[in-house]
Amino acid sequence: MKIEQIYTGCLAQGAYYIESKGEVAIIDPLREVKPYIDRATKDNATIKYIFETHFHADFVSGHVTLAKETGATIIYGPTANPSFDAYIAKDNEAFKLGDITIIALHTPGHTMESTTYLLRDENGKDHAIFSGDTLFLGDVGRPDLAQKAADMTQEQLAGLLYDSLRSKIMPLADDVIVYPAHGAGSACGKNMMKETVDTLGNQKQMNYALRANMTQDEFIKEVTDGLQAPPKYFPLNVKMNKEGYDDIDVVLKRGTQALSPDAFEAAANETEAIILDVRHQNDFVKGHIPRSIFIGIDGGFAPWVGALIADVKQPILLVTPKGREEETVTRLSRVGFDNTLGYLEGGFESWKAASKDYDTLSSISAETFKDALENDTVPVFDVRKEGEFISAHVKDAHLTPLDFLNDYLSEFPENETFYLYCAGGYRSVIAASILKSRGIHNLIDVAGGFGAIKKAGIPVTDYVCPSTLK
Repeated sequence: MKIEQIYTGCLAQGAYYIESKGEVAIIDPLREVKPYIDRATKDNATIKYIFETHFHADFVSGHVTLAKETGATIIYGPTANPSFDAYIAKDNEAFKLGDITIIALHTPGHTMESTTYLLRDENGKDHAIFSGDTLFLGDVGRPDLAQKAADMTQEQLAGLLYDSLRSKIMPLADDVIVYPAHGAGSACGKNMMKETVDTLGNQKQMNYALRANMTQDEFIKEVTDGLQAPPKYFPLNVKMNKEGYDDIDVVLKRGTQALSPDAFEAAANETEAIILDVRHQNDFVKGHIPRSIFIGIDGGFAPWVGALIADVKQPILLVTPKGREEETVTRLSRVGFDNTLGYLEGGFESWKAASKDYDTLSSISAETFKDALENDTVPVFDVRKEGEFISAHVKDAHLTPLDFLNDYLSEFPENETFYLYCAGGYRSVIAASILKSRGIHNLIDVAGGFGAIKKAGIPVTDYVCPSTLK
């Protein structure tokens, strides 16, 4: 028996490759399926099953394409109703894979079809669970994503999740290994551990949601407390996972068309495409195509695209670092953004060489920012998350989280120069690019963010642990 966790940091997502006696199961595969097929070929094995723990909201699974390429059977848990061919497992139904057995445990709560897969080894011993978004390390799946589809409140779904955990998962032995679908950084939970594998026994000790003496009312209150609104692209990804999508090869062919500066400009004018610049923020600051949006490929790229662009059907034109065009299109497709129309051939340098208009972003060092604060009272905006802001922030700064920047547009001064900062400089440049695309140009970015601000000795509020304020 072989179990491999294939973890993708940008999405904080874990897919799983399981092999026994030449038969393979893939759990929650990513959109690009070639690595799974290549791995099975290397093992001289056949992909037999594709297990889906639920209809994912934060990424587009590769299940439809993988089944088409391999003939493997897609399996969902009870109550799932996909638009494509799939096998709907009964609760406690067993699936043989070589010498091992995988049991479908229906665990509704995160969504109604949510299913945990229990792996029993060749001796029939419970070995591991693949818990999807039902159980994370240190947390559980948020119960508010499926409430509209299920015609239930988040409190009712949380009640189901409580029952699922206590009737299906907590009775399992402490040495059972937990393989979740996500880790720290995912928007599918609130406070996950940085580790990606653990034992169930340790989770019973560490995870607040698995307290043995916890009542259902206590569970519902704690699980639903402090939930932020989910990213707007989530329901669109659910729809794609449920109804199907274009093969990744089709998306790549369309998205990796090289466009000359003239062709790129014409496409932008004709299609109303967003120009997405994925270079490093320092490069964007020095020069970029007017009204382009910056979301750097080397940051939390795909989730930020999903949260800020939101509409997966939005046409997109790319400005990328040389050689990273296909990677960018692939990573966009992971969160359902399939309508990439091409990229600027030769990158931003070719745009400048063609004598096209370009813009720059005002950015200053933390030391210069310190001088500005000492000489005058200036408007300062913090685009980090609320918890980061509560912990410590520049005195008198306003909180305008990047996740919900559109809700705060009216708070930015129309004529007065204002300053933006985040933790390290990535998110503030994203925010600045969005504001500039909306015609707001009276802004200055603080390079290096809050880390540089503290190092420069700029006065900040006393540290507060956000959890103490709940």
